[in-house]
Formats: sequence, C-alpha cells, structure tokens
Amino acid sequence: MAVILPRLVFLTLFLHLIASQQINGSVSVGSSLTATPNAKPWLSSSREFAFGFQQIQGTDNFVLSIWYDKIPDKTIIWYPEGRAVVPTGSKVDLIRESGLVLSNPQGRQIWTSGPISDLAYGFMNNTGNFVIVGNNSPKIWESFAFPSGTLLPTQVMAKGGVVNSRNTNFTGGRFELRLLPDGNLVLNTQDIPTDYTYAAYYISGTYDTSNSTNSGEQVIFGETGYLYILTGSGQRFDLTPRGALPSGDYYHRATLDSDGVFRQYYYPKNPTDNTSWEVVWFVPDNICWSIAGDKDSGACGYNNVCSLDGNRPICECPQGFSIVNPDDPSGDCKPDFTPSCDEVEPNNGGEMFDFIELNVVVYNSNADCWKKRLPLSNGRKETTLTKAFLKYRKGSVSDLPPGTPPRLSGGNKDQRSLILVGSVLLGTSVFIIVVMTIVICVGFFVIYKKKATNTYPYTKTVNTNLPRFTYQELVTATDGFKDELGKGTFGIVYKGVIGNEIVAVKKLNRVVQDCEKEFKAEVNSIAKTHHKNLVQLLGYCNEGEHRLMIYEYMSNGTLAMFLFGEIRPPWKQRSYMAVGIAKGLSYLHEECSSQIIHCDIKPQNILLDDYYNGKISDFGLAKLLMMNQSQTNTGIRGTKGYIAPEWFRNIPVTVKVDVYSFGVLLLEIISCRKSLVLESYDQGVAVLTDLAWDHYQERRLDAFVENDLEALYDYKKLGTFMMVGLWCIQENSALRPTMKKVVQMLEGELEVGEPPCPYPFSITS
Repeated sequence: MAVILPRLVFLTLFLHLIASQQINGSVSVGSSLTATPNAKPWLSSSREFAFGFQQIQGTDNFVLSIWYDKIPDKTIIWYPEGRAVVPTGSKVDLIRESGLVLSNPQGRQIWTSGPISDLAYGFMNNTGNFVIVGNNSPKIWESFAFPSGTLLPTQVMAKGGVVNSRNTNFTGGRFELRLLPDGNLVLNTQDIPTDYTYAAYYISGTYDTSNSTNSGEQVIFGETGYLYILTGSGQRFDLTPRGALPSGDYYHRATLDSDGVFRQYYYPKNPTDNTSWEVVWFVPDNICWSIAGDKDSGACGYNNVCSLDGNRPICECPQGFSIVNPDDPSGDCKPDFTPSCDEVEPNNGGEMFDFIELNVVVYNSNADCWKKRLPLSNGRKETTLTKAFLKYRKGSVSDLPPGTPPRLSGGNKDQRSLILVGSVLLGTSVFIIVVMTIVICVGFFVIYKKKATNTYPYTKTVNTNLPRFTYQELVTATDGFKDELGKGTFGIVYKGVIGNEIVAVKKLNRVVQDCEKEFKAEVNSIAKTHHKNLVQLLGYCNEGEHRLMIYEYMSNGTLAMFLFGEIRPPWKQRSYMAVGIAKGLSYLHEECSSQIIHCDIKPQNILLDDYYNGKISDFGLAKLLMMNQSQTNTGIRGTKGYIAPEWFRNIPVTVKVDVYSFGVLLLEIISCRKSLVLESYDQGVAVLTDLAWDHYQERRLDAFVENDLEALYDYKKLGTFMMVGLWCIQENSALRPTMKKVVQMLEGELEVGEPPCPYPFSITS
C-alpha cells in the first residue's frame, strides 16, 4: 500500500494537469464580455487568437469579432455579419439554452448563435475557430461554419458554402465566393437588396462533365497554409501554387476583400518593424476587366470607373460625378448635372445643352458608336479603345473641376443616354454626329408635342391623368396581341412596345355592365398609388366593350415561377421579397387616399422586376369583376388555398382577408411549397397551413423548410417569419395583425408572441 498510494497521487495530479490544459482557452456557461475600451477578450491557449469587442477607431462603437491578438493591427478574421457593430456597454453572454447572445446596453438581443441544447462550454481554439462544445458532442456550433470574408488553415468549405466579401462597416459585401453543387468554385457579384446573383467572374473549372466523381467536393485550407479543392475521387486541385509559401513560421489567411479579389496572405509570427500582410496568390488577375454584363455595376459601383494598381483596383468617379458615400470610394457615383432633353425649343437646343468629353470609357469590343443609359456600369480606365461624350443641361454643372475639356453642343431624344463614340469616329465624324443628334432631338420634340394625348410619357410619373390609348393603338403595340405573357383572374396579359419601352398590356375579362364611370374611378384610384412594391399603371383603354390596362413590364415573371421551380431560391432573397410584399400591402391598406383591398393575393399576382423585387399586381381590379367570374363559389373573390374563412360566412369582409392570404403566401415563401398539393387520390390534398402548424407545434422547422441550411442558419428570422405567418392565418380575423404590424414584426421592430392554433372554430365544429 505504501508503494501504490504515491502512484495514485501522482496519477491524480497528472490527470488534473491534463484536464487543466484541456480547459485552457475554454469559456464557462454564464461568462460574459462588455464592450468597453479596456475589456479583456477570451483568448485561445496559445494567446494568438481572441474573441471579444474591438473598438472602431474614431468612434464609440465596437465590433464583436475574432482577431489575431499578437499582430499589432489586431487583424479581424470573423464577425457576425450584419449584427457586429454595437455601442459602448453592449454585452455578449454564453447562455446554456441560447449559445452566444449579443445584446445592446438596454438588454435587447441583437444577434445569437441560435438555440442550442446540451451546451457544456465555449472554446476559443488555436486555429481561430470559436467552438461551442456539448456534454455529449465535441462541436454543436462553430464560427468556422459562418465565415465572414476570411478562411483560415484547417477550415473546410463544403458544396453550397458561401463566403461574402467584407466591408469596412462589417456587413456582407456584394461579392461572393461559392462552391457550387456542380463542383466549381466561383466568384460572383450579387445585388445586395435582393441577393440576386450575377454571372461568375472567376470559375475554377473543377467540374467534370464526363465523370462527376472528379468534380470538386470541398475547399480545404491545409494546416501548412496551402489552399486547394478536393474532388470526389480524392484528387487535389491546387489554388495556392506549389512552392509559393515562404519557409518559416507564419500566419495564413485567405480573404475575399471588399474589392472582389480573393487573396491569400501570410504574416510572420516573429515580425520585425514595418511588417505587413503579404499577398501570395489572388484571383482574378484583373478585377477591372473580369466582371462583365449589362446589369451588374462592375468592379466599382455604378457610374464609377476602375483602374488597376498592382492587384488592387482603384475606383474613381469620372469628371462631372461625385461619390455617393464618401466612406465607400468603390461605391456608386452620382452625376453633378441633369442629363435631360426636356423643354427643348426648336431654336435653342444648342444653347441649353453641352457635351463633356470623359477621359474614361465603357468597353465595347467592336469600337462602335452606341448609346448607354445611366447609371453607367463596368467603367474601366482606357484611352486607346473608345471615348465617351456625356450630354448635360447647361447650368447644372456648377462645380465641375477646372480644366474641363472643350464641350460640344448637342441634344438627344433619350434623356438618360450617353453617346459613346469609337476612337475611329473622332474629329469631323464627331461634329456630324452632334449635328444629327440636335436635329433628331428637335424633330422628336415637335412630333411628341403634337401627339401628347396619345403618347406614352417617358417619365413614368404617376398622376390621375393617365394616358388614354385607343384600342387600335394597343393592337399595334402588341402586334395583334401576339405575345401572351400569362393569364389570371382578371384577364390575359400581352407583351407590347410603346415608344421605346416594353410594357405589359392586360385585356380585362368582361366587367360589370354600364361601368364606364366605375372603371375610370378605379383607374384613377390605382393611378394615385405609388410604391416600389406595386406594379405601376402607365395607361388604359376604355373604348366600347374594350377595357385594357397598360403596366410596367416585369422581366422576371411571377413569384410562383420563382418559388416553385427546380432550384430552391436563396433564403435571404426570399425573406427580402416577403418584407417588400408586406410593405406593398400595408401601403394599399393604410396609406392610399382610398383604402384598397386586393382580394386575390397569391404568388401568381406577385411579379418580379429586373432585380427580383417583388411587386403586387392586379390590385384594385376586384371591384370591376362580374360576380360570376370568381374562381371559387359565386360571390367569393380569390383563389382556393388563399381565401380567408370570412368569405364563406355572412360577415363583413375587411382588409383582414388580404392579411390571411399574405399569411399563406408567407408560408409558401418560407418553405417553397404550394398552398395546396394533390398528393394522391387516396391521401387527398396536402394543406400547407395545416403542415405549418403541425411542424411549428413539434418545433420541427427543419422539416418544414426541408433542411434549407441557409434558412436554418438564420434561425431567429426563420422562427419569426413562421410565427408571423401563423398569426396572419388565424381563423378569427380579429386576431390577425394589420399589415403595418406584420411589416414591423418581420423587420424585428415588434416582438412576436406565440401564435395560438389558427383554426379553433373548425376543430370545435
């Protein structure tokens, strides 16, 4: 016993020592950090990485982040996108049932890592990854799963993974690095409000059409600092060139920077004075020329011009333009003039307008002369290919810089157009072009002045005096109603062209007889509406038995086509659309001069514009329908699956019928499922509202969204949207919120309580 006891004591001390080493860098449940200038962060055991609050220079704000703690500039490698910047006094807590919770000084929750069960402790490890450890699981949440612009050694990105570029304000930028389902690693830009993805400007080429097992499966950042794509067959596609890394002890990171370039950096762990991050590899080679397309703004913002300095783009506003946001020099530029051709008199066009010769160009491979509308996109600095002349109204450029080049007088019909002239057309050709544009501008003005009553106005200004067209004019505009865009409750829609604008012409079904006065009143009512989430009415025809409406053309079809296609649309894009549609309905219900009840909210009546903004169509037309035109029972307006219960009861119908329909629509947007689906003749029809309530009661939102990882990562918003949808479909209309409150709840301005069972009346009966 005398021999055994010391060994047991030694073994106990040894195990205790090991245990203490293992928890070094760990964070216990209940721990918290407060955003103050001298706050101590949670450090990794190597003390190389820190989790906590960094103060933003020159402000009283802080950013919740992970950073390199031994590097003088404290380079940030992670932050919760969109919720990182907070005021002094904010806190982050590690809570047993909630994980990491960031709250403002008033205690309001700003961000959370998501509901977590079985939480044991947090751990800031030596790879820069903050991990939440469970009692029975080594990893139930990690920062590596939510990269914010940066990848680190040991980090892996699977198919479907996305890294957004990082902005100076710690929000996701407009550039994306994605590993597509087909195995290609791509870089692309996105439209931030809608999350619409533009064409890729870098493609790795790791997709094998002949053998899918040779396609990319993972992007791996190796411990030694080499970044590569691993294929399904185990082959390795190097991103970091072999032998490119220096020998020695270095930190490594790969960052999608705010300029859209994906760069790999290294930094010595034993730095000398003036040491900085060095670039070892980057794509694309020339960001200014890699991004193309007529809808994207290019490497720089709209009206901004790109030039290259080494591997970094420099964005500059051209002469006559100024930056919109001084804190974002690579963002959009605004004109310091009025590009217009209004009020041109036959003899003074040359006196009212001049041309500025720009020292920058927009690339055209054919060196042709062509017109380009504002805003300019894909501007690049190049003096040998083409030159640009920009027309402006005299007196509107009061602050142009000294040394403005000689100006050429002229005009043009298109008030938003630039005339881009090939270098081969300079000299006398420019003079001829300018003279011709003056003649054309004056000629069009005279013609337009004579036909003012029958011409589609170029500026789509909403007023009660909408242009009235003859039926024959619309027959001509639609080429005999040849190109059908779609059919709906209210009629058939055709594609047409009036002037130079593509429009949608809706031929209404038979309306209530002797309703000319009502038709005009309703047209005027719709014309008074003006909201970015409503399809705009541009004109009408009221001739004999013909009733037609002319609307703005929506290039991307209906929300139904978008939601129920083969590929599930991104969650961010869907959630953005839902809020926009809610705002449009709120406007119709509460902000119009006369309240408008839509009566037929459904995905087929939500149209998508060039940037996939959702816009409500056919509002205000329900009053014009004959009673027997309803798609369901006589006297009931709407579409099966979206109809509020009060339509079937002898009670007044209010705006709450639209709230019910929106609730069904919101559940469709969340799940990408249709409101009614015929599963089989034996099983009958699957009702989405029933499924939503069942899954909500069971707390199975993952099943409702069919494991949509993007939606599940945004769990708080997903839960909020789900609850709002269930409140909207309450059988008791008094329990449904107004659309104004719906908007506030969706945007997080109003707390959402637990919804009751939506259909208690139906159950008890």
